[in-house]
Amino acid sequence: MSALVVNRDRLVEWASKAISIPSFTGSEEEMARFVERTFAELGLRVQWQQVEEGRANVLGTLSGAGGGRALMFNGHMDTSYSGREPWLAHVPGFQPEPFVREGRLYGLGISNMKGALACYVEAVRALVDAGVRLQGDLLVAAVCGEIEKAQYGEAQGAEYRGYASGTRHLVTHGGLADMCVLGEPTEEKVVLGHFGSLWLRISTQGNFIHTAFSEGKRDQNSILRMRKVLDAVLEWIPSWEDDPENSYRGAKAIVNVGALQGGFGWRVSRIARISSSTCACRRGNRCRWRGARCSRWFAASPSGFPSTASRATST
Repeated sequence: MSALVVNRDRLVEWASKAISIPSFTGSEEEMARFVERTFAELGLRVQWQQVEEGRANVLGTLSGAGGGRALMFNGHMDTSYSGREPWLAHVPGFQPEPFVREGRLYGLGISNMKGALACYVEAVRALVDAGVRLQGDLLVAAVCGEIEKAQYGEAQGAEYRGYASGTRHLVTHGGLADMCVLGEPTEEKVVLGHFGSLWLRISTQGNFIHTAFSEGKRDQNSILRMRKVLDAVLEWIPSWEDDPENSYRGAKAIVNVGALQGGFGWRVSRIARISSSTCACRRGNRCRWRGARCSRWFAASPSGFPSTASRATST
């Protein structure tokens, strides 16, 4: 057995190749094939998991000698952006075109999180080259569909099927270990817990009235009704975020009002009949959600403004 050596140039080379392969959420299969070839070259036992058409997970296992616990390195292949977005199309670093500047590697997805995948690969190469055999199995999972987004309304299709869809498939199809390391960007700090996430959609209703006949009926506009609801939400947020039962190891809960929709921009001569806002609530405490805490808030919504909540997820 020789000394463990991490080859920096080899690490950067593999990461650069990964950057060069576009893998926006919903189109991860080409990247998965690249990972599959890498795992095979390393002599790993390879499992290909076809999640859906054009999307796959790849699980590589470096078998241990026996008697030890199994450790998994898990990382997602999909990127938050495609690089084709109008506001990113000409921004270096947000394209599948790697470059090194002042000792740093730039390119689409390198931070979140192809850089971690590259580190996993190099760590396994170092073990294999040094002839080290661990007692337990070492699993490396490259998964699709992690980016935080979900199908809603007109946003349908594979590009919106994220939020751990790949890892859910992984663990229900044999990808299990005793411990797991996620190389997500966390400011180079070790993070021991992960907040659960609850998405809430609140809707207000009104009457669909032509503005010519709306005199004295402004209070029937769902957008203006939503304003009162959002005032109540903003009043509620600090109390929920500051509640120690919603924190984890001192990290406070977080609420974000992330979307607002109402009316028709192409027909503003009508009072908006339905408006909705969507909030994301993150809390720790092992993701034990206390429905009563949210129920009290909904019950406190201004009377006459029907509200609905949907899309509750915990990851």
